[in-house]
Amino acid sequence: MTRMTQAADRVRHRTVQAGGVEVPILEAGSGPLVVCLHGFPDHAASWTGILERLAQEGYWAVAPAQRGYWPGGAAPDGSYRITSTGQDVLTLIEALGREQADLVGHDFGAAAAYAAATLDPRRVRKLVTMAAPHGRQTMNALLTDGDQQRRSWYMFFFQTALAEAAIELDNFAFIDRLWREWSPGYELPDAERAALKETLGAPGVLTEILGYYRQLFTPPPADQAAQALEARAFGAITVPSLYLHGADDNCFSVEVSDGMDDLFTNGFERIVIPGAGHFPHVEQPETVADHILDFLNS
Repeated sequence: MTRMTQAADRVRHRTVQAGGVEVPILEAGSGPLVVCLHGFPDHAASWTGILERLAQEGYWAVAPAQRGYWPGGAAPDGSYRITSTGQDVLTLIEALGREQADLVGHDFGAAAAYAAATLDPRRVRKLVTMAAPHGRQTMNALLTDGDQQRRSWYMFFFQTALAEAAIELDNFAFIDRLWREWSPGYELPDAERAALKETLGAPGVLTEILGYYRQLFTPPPADQAAQALEARAFGAITVPSLYLHGADDNCFSVEVSDGMDDLFTNGFERIVIPGAGHFPHVEQPETVADHILDFLNS
């Protein structure tokens, strides 16, 4: 039996009323709150091993489903922009009865964590992000870096009407391909792969979560206040921060995160994890947990 399977027996499942929506969460332990935010193609269950380790170290570790990732969980306002997912994080902290939390985010979960930390830094004590640089780094790479453009082919494909059918074909073989390409040398265990596909295959979920990509390249809302909020979400981070990136990440090149420390005004460290791809928290949960705990406890 793997550590991830053992941990699954100790993680609790429930829903939390947050912002008028019943949000499914996984949780473990008690103590200071740590919210772990997943990306794509992923789900909250991939944090299981990290949740258990945080709980063992005296934290209340919570991993919510991101908006759109469960039947009935479609964005109430139709938005999958980072200002909306960042506000979801702040709303969840309040719904859990806490004034403040540490945030751990991966991929689109990292984007939500950055946004939460810029929209209301008083609610975020420390910030840990993985595999998705902050600021305009990614968009700049998509404009100027041919290597990153090749790595990000799927983003452009997701803009088409073919995407849903292609992703679902042959029991989500498309998703298997992304995991293989993004994390070379790592094989997601069968049970975890089946659970992920169950999440993605739930009624209505796939179209909703493609909204994250389909709204990436759309202009901000016409409303000036919304535009100002979105500009702020890409701005300076004023809470202590740690950034982790797999050395073998074939989704985002580690070089895309070069120079992002300029946007962090209250302490920043970047750690490149040898032998890890795009999902370091799944591929090397003990190593990632060690880095997270060293940072949160410092």
